[in-house]
Amino acid sequence: SDGLSSSQVASKVGVSRQTVHAWLARYEAEGLEGLKDRSHRPGSCPHQMPAHVEAAALELRRSRPYWGPRRLVFELATRRVTPVPSESAVYRALVRAGMIDPAVRDRRLRKWKRWERGVPMELWQMDVVGGFPLADGTSAKVLTGIDDHSRYCVSARVMARERTRAVCDGLRAAISAYGAPEQVLTDNGKVFTGRFNHPPVEVLFDAICREHGIEHLLTQPRSPTTTGKIERLHRSMRAEFLATARPFANLRVAQQALDEWVQDYNTRRPHQSLGMDTPAVRFRPGIAVSAAAPVVAVAGPDRIGGDWVSRRVCANGIVSVSWQQVCVGRHHAGARCDVH
Repeated sequence: SDGLSSSQVASKVGVSRQTVHAWLARYEAEGLEGLKDRSHRPGSCPHQMPAHVEAAALELRRSRPYWGPRRLVFELATRRVTPVPSESAVYRALVRAGMIDPAVRDRRLRKWKRWERGVPMELWQMDVVGGFPLADGTSAKVLTGIDDHSRYCVSARVMARERTRAVCDGLRAAISAYGAPEQVLTDNGKVFTGRFNHPPVEVLFDAICREHGIEHLLTQPRSPTTTGKIERLHRSMRAEFLATARPFANLRVAQQALDEWVQDYNTRRPHQSLGMDTPAVRFRPGIAVSAAAPVVAVAGPDRIGGDWVSRRVCANGIVSVSWQQVCVGRHHAGARCDVH
């Protein structure tokens, strides 16, 4: 003992007076053994995820590698696993188990703005996706369609090749099943439009849209985010359906398997963009149209000739004809009008 006070010892070794008193108490109680380094781990952690909850989360992740923390939390709650952990707790558990690499993060610049139509059947997004393997070594394609408001998949038609007739048969089938939407948004593929041909021509897809009073919208070149919802459907289709699928025996078998997946996608699979609701909760089909007898606008006696066209008024009261927009009022929304 050098006769120093507790404050002087604490200042000399760079600790607090409370620490010095704790060391003295441990020395008096246990001798030199009491001064050995001890674990700083707390005796209890009330917010720590219980072992059985962590095991359940990891098991779900192993069965569905494409599920993230938010979906895992939702599924744990659905299965009545208690206590329900937070998304951040599940994320840390996945990192500890080596199922997520924290160094690999989605750091893409999101300069675009999210948008969504206000009601079902106002806009469909449609596209063609490939990569469906067949037993004969070839690859089939699928015409996909999704309702912009509800994310309801209105079309998933398997076809051997991307041909005009097959694509238009898929469009007619969707209209026959769910009715005609106000607008359809596609890319500039030749099966969808001939507006950029020289000279411009009306392809069959455009003709079907015109017959049913559907306004056909096109994306800007190299702008996949414009049809982001249909691209997200393709991503889910690849991860959840194609990743584990073996080559299909033929187109009919592929169509049956895809129909089952679409049924689950529409009615049972929760969507984060919908607040974990299913698309079927938000979707409301229109008036189904017979595929064998497409509806054609009938012109009156004073509205004949090629200068007259029939259009359906959008929800915002706008009618679009030949790249021009005319406002007729929101009170006419859904009505059909003739434009000269």
